[in-house]
Amino acid sequence: MMKSDSVTKGMQQAPHRSLFNALGMTEEELSRPLVGIVSSYNEIVPGHMNLDKIVDAVKQGVAMAGGTPVVFPAIAVCDGIAMGHIGMKYSLVTRDLICDSTECMALAHAFDALVMVPNCDKNVPGLLMAAARLNIPTVFVSGGPMLAGRVKGQKRSLSSMFEAVGSYAAGKMTEEDVKEFENSVCPTCGSCSGMYTANSMNCLTEAIGMGLEGNGTIPAVYSARIKLAKHAGMKVMELLEKNIRPRDIMNEKAFLNALTVDMALGCSTNTMLHLPAIAHEAGVNLDLSLANEISRRTPNLCHLAPAGPTYMEDLYQAGGVYAVMKELTKKNLLYTDLITATGKTVGENIAKAVNRDPEVIRPVENPYSETGGLAILTGNLAPDSGVVKRSAVVPEMMKHEGPARVFDCEEDAIAAIKGGKIVAGDVVVIRYEGPKGGPGMREMLNPTSAIAGMGLGASVALITDGRFSGASRGASIGHVSPEAAVGGPIALVQEGDIISIDIDACRLDLKVDEEELARRRAEWTPKEPKVRTGYLARYEKLVTSGNRGAILEIK
Repeated sequence: MMKSDSVTKGMQQAPHRSLFNALGMTEEELSRPLVGIVSSYNEIVPGHMNLDKIVDAVKQGVAMAGGTPVVFPAIAVCDGIAMGHIGMKYSLVTRDLICDSTECMALAHAFDALVMVPNCDKNVPGLLMAAARLNIPTVFVSGGPMLAGRVKGQKRSLSSMFEAVGSYAAGKMTEEDVKEFENSVCPTCGSCSGMYTANSMNCLTEAIGMGLEGNGTIPAVYSARIKLAKHAGMKVMELLEKNIRPRDIMNEKAFLNALTVDMALGCSTNTMLHLPAIAHEAGVNLDLSLANEISRRTPNLCHLAPAGPTYMEDLYQAGGVYAVMKELTKKNLLYTDLITATGKTVGENIAKAVNRDPEVIRPVENPYSETGGLAILTGNLAPDSGVVKRSAVVPEMMKHEGPARVFDCEEDAIAAIKGGKIVAGDVVVIRYEGPKGGPGMREMLNPTSAIAGMGLGASVALITDGRFSGASRGASIGHVSPEAAVGGPIALVQEGDIISIDIDACRLDLKVDEEELARRRAEWTPKEPKVRTGYLARYEKLVTSGNRGAILEIK
């Protein structure tokens, strides 16, 4: 019996069928499985403006394989457009809205299976969370990455654009130079072209087994992506027939595979928020302490922008995520017997994968580093955790001590950086920007880009209880937990305190004795909530800390 029988079969369902008649559906369509296609299409996100074409292709695939496709929407925020103002408070929080609304639509209308069509930052994890929660046969097909832009013959991307603004503030670029970047770095539709959060999550969707080959890397403008979408529509019908469900795929070992591929690719630090949240919905406890254990044994094989000069189109041409996974199996680093959304195992999926460019995907014998691209830091400044994209940190900043420059919001920090008040050796601390303190845990691409653009990327660190864009680079340590809003040690830092960072040792410490910290702790009082009405006020009441994935939890 299909779930959709409860709305399409029997005398009691005659009223339901009358409403399907109003939709123009035929008896033949109602006799087939109903497949929901969750479309994140809109006209404000560049990564989503092509999703209408992807959705049409999915519909064809579902229909060719004997299903009835039905489209419904999911919202999306463009992180780049939301960056640096109140809009960024509304980015991470949409992840849970996307998950919840998809649950509502899928269960209210008794869909038998789903095809998720996301692309940018929060849609991918939000829909993966929904897939795990609903646990009905599901396949993912994203809209694909943007092609890199070109400025003066060099490939460039959105991170270059933000850094150009910092260079202008430092007097290193003219207005005309910035204009050239502005008109060139984002040349096509698609998720921005580096290994930022959207592309990280789309690649990890392949690694965890919920997307078909190429989901993370086929460029948005390539016709191969239309073919991929048709195959996704066909494949979901196979999964329905075989009753292969998301929780069959997204088990504990699959999440360990995803963490391993994450380390090899050098993904965004935001994956350390999203993977635990997806795991939570799948009934898996993903302790972030595992990340360092996996990092210690996983070589970093890719340096895509912002860590290096290669882009998603280069990763695609080099063999994509499957080629990276094939390299990792040479050191027996992946579980290869796990079932995936292809209907085959991981090992079967990657059996024929080939690394076509050892400069883009380093062989395991010649990695960029013997350890992974991310590191979880702990210490008296981050008792629970902090996260850094190790692969995007210059060697001279892997170990650093400097005086704290303390700011209680992002805007004050940006003004100080662009005003020339931050100097080599400083450690910029931006607090009260965590999940509760923000509320919404804003990304800090503007301050990190300003630091890089002003030539301070090799001498200034930035620490925050907020988070970073995947486009951020440098010694940028985010997700510091517990956050300032709940009285975490980051709330006790004072101007001029010495902060010690040792990324190789995974340490983040405040060089202040415990007696003085105890005195400050006794004097600390919580700040008044920044928002008292609307969704953000409700979110602030329910959200947990960054080290738990900023999941929502009823107290």
